[in-house]
Amino acid sequence: MLIRKFVPSDIIRVQEIENMSFDQSYGIRMFEKLYEIGAGFLVAEVDKLIRGYIIFWIKYEGEGHIISIAVEKEYRNLKIGSNLLYQAIIILSGHNIDKITLEVEEHNDAAIELYKNFGFKVDRLVPHYYGNNKGAILMYLEI
Repeated sequence: MLIRKFVPSDIIRVQEIENMSFDQSYGIRMFEKLYEIGAGFLVAEVDKLIRGYIIFWIKYEGEGHIISIAVEKEYRNLKIGSNLLYQAIIILSGHNIDKITLEVEEHNDAAIELYKNFGFKVDRLVPHYYGNNKGAILMYLEI
């Protein structure tokens, strides 16, 4: 497995993984915008193909935020998500970040477990957070 920085030619593959992973996904234009404004953007390659990605940024001074993380369905449970999240935490920690936040769909048990394994704690539930009327659990990690 290779974790590397995203390059613009990765965008189509990242969009495919996003579409496979979420009912409502960010569009290519949103990915381009995030890249343009300097969001952290890493991809995971297995067998020379992108199988997962993570997007993160400094939300406020002292606070990082995980915007999106997804792994191709057939490659889940192979530590790809863990490796991506670990690298994002390392990068954010190097920018005087005290806390990292994220939102996760309330019934995405696998993702919630991943975050808890990294020490993320539940802040609160926000009902109807997503456009599909699904609630979100807001989580945070103190660095």
